[in-house]
Amino acid sequence: MKRVIITGPTGAIGIALIQQMIEEQIEVIAVCNPTSNRRSRIPKNPLVRIVKCDLSNLKMLSETGLPSCDVFYHLGWAGTIGTGRNDTSIQEKNIRYTLDAVEAAHMLGCGRFVGAGSQAEYGRVEGILRPDTPVWPENGYGMAKWCAGMMSRLRCQQLGMEHVWIRVLSVYGPYDGPNTMVMSTINKLLAGETAETTKGEQLWDYLFSKDAGKAFYLAGENGKNGAVYCLGSGQKYPLHEYITKIREVTAPEAVIHFGAVPYTENQVMHLCADITSLQEDTGFEPETSFEDGIRQTVNWYKKERVGEKE
Repeated sequence: MKRVIITGPTGAIGIALIQQMIEEQIEVIAVCNPTSNRRSRIPKNPLVRIVKCDLSNLKMLSETGLPSCDVFYHLGWAGTIGTGRNDTSIQEKNIRYTLDAVEAAHMLGCGRFVGAGSQAEYGRVEGILRPDTPVWPENGYGMAKWCAGMMSRLRCQQLGMEHVWIRVLSVYGPYDGPNTMVMSTINKLLAGETAETTKGEQLWDYLFSKDAGKAFYLAGENGKNGAVYCLGSGQKYPLHEYITKIREVTAPEAVIHFGAVPYTENQVMHLCADITSLQEDTGFEPETSFEDGIRQTVNWYKKERVGEKE
């Protein structure tokens, strides 16, 4: 790869992927929503070019005079949290945006399309998630991700492009959303509040964003055409252990009230990835321990809070 294009460049994975590309001396075209207030997050580097374009206008990218690219990374997605996950109108548009991204990739000369899927495509599974695990999504977000993955693969085949789909589990790190378990817990502990959680019996798989960015880079470089990869650390621990480690790094004296929050009706109790095929095909290996990742995340978050106050 010499030049790539990325949608959704302001999220935790998008930023990490751009940083990885800079390390590899690969040019990046970052496609960003014109109204985004997070555009300043994108790393400032001569290798990085920001293009303002909404997801609904991706087809127009080929008309902006952009140079040809090798790989198109589609991370952009609307309605990822709250009620938006079951907003059928929003999720239907996401499928169209993904197909528009494929068309744009083709027009820009990309030989490969890499899309970001989700563990939500599987629904609830009592066991390890593998690429061939049957899918049974239970919300609109998961349904749309599954459909977008299948439809974009078909369109790539028709256009003669290679296709790779990565089903992401739980990624944490700098630039993560404020409502995730990790970031909301860090925020409460730093504020001196009591963190109220479920019993934390869920078996979970967490991956640091820097490692996720490297995984996407390697999938674009070495992934097999038509492959579906599960992305996680490949290790699972009870959620209460992760929360306890967050407290140890963030505020050792803080109080955590386990069991104060009831499980949801459709609570996922097992979430762990089999990353064997990703490792074998691309050479990916998670490098950051949860403790080290949390330490880096807390340090970043503290700097962000200082910046906001200033």
